Amino acid sequence: MSNRLKISKETSDKIIELQAPTNFTRNILVRLAIGLSLQDPSMPKIIKDKSSGGLDIDRFILTGEYDLVYKTLITQHAKMKLTDEEYFPDWFNAHLDRGIALLESEYKHAGNAEKFMINLLKRQEV
Repeated sequence: MSNRLKISKETSDKIIELQAPTNFTRNILVRLAIGLSLQDPSMPKIIKDKSSGGLDIDRFILTGEYDLVYKTLITQHAKMKLTDEEYFPDWFNAHLDRGIALLESEYKHAGNAEKFMINLLKRQEV
């Protein structure tokens, strides 16, 4: 069982870029990204090689006491039984990669942190 998540350099850079204007910590951005990715019914692309120099973050920092909830949501989205080793890091990372790209797009569309947060909240009303 892996307790570390190696994030691609590209995704890591996006997380770092979103931190300053939003004042969100890495773990909050990761959780938002996972949520956005799970709203897309298509399957994210699983990439096993994350040796490109990105962030390396502890599993508990990312999922906290809700790790089982994240595993359940990701497993339901995949529509198949996932082992713990498949869920983390492979599927979690796939949703993170896709979700951060979606989050970055949302921020660029909003233009500032306040509109970004309002737009994210409006997505939950649908």
